[in-house]
Amino acid sequence: MRAVGIDFGGRRIGVAVSDASRVLARPLETLQRAPGGDETEAVGMVLDLLARLDHDGDPADTLVVGLPRRLDGSPNDQTPLVERFVAKLRAATPLTVVMQDERLSSHEAESRLSVRERDWRKRKARLDAAAAAVILQDYLDAERPAGPSDFDALSYRCAD
Repeated sequence: MRAVGIDFGGRRIGVAVSDASRVLARPLETLQRAPGGDETEAVGMVLDLLARLDHDGDPADTLVVGLPRRLDGSPNDQTPLVERFVAKLRAATPLTVVMQDERLSSHEAESRLSVRERDWRKRKARLDAAAAAVILQDYLDAERPAGPSDFDALSYRCAD
């Protein structure tokens, strides 16, 4: 089953999805929120997207929502909004919903996008989904069991 990453914002919701083996995350799409929409409206949008994924044969079992924090780890103005969204999302779906630290995810996404796309307008249109992919990839990397790295295994084989 796949994991879905969510970068919740006041105007847009970036969405990313993992591969079936839960190793790699990729940006999926950006959902546009209605002006003045509340968390319930945003939950409905996410549930519609999950239904589409399920219909397409790509069901998810985990939702990873980015939790905004200041650089020092303390909550910022967006933190309570995201926590309310997560509470409503948990009440609306049986899927596992986890929060993942999203500090600097937008900065990292912008940096990655700028390598391939020089036009800032095009980058901006893809930024929220790319940030969701960074959040989801951080979660997938932390979820993976610890073991020897590929470099360690290669060094071991070369030593024989």
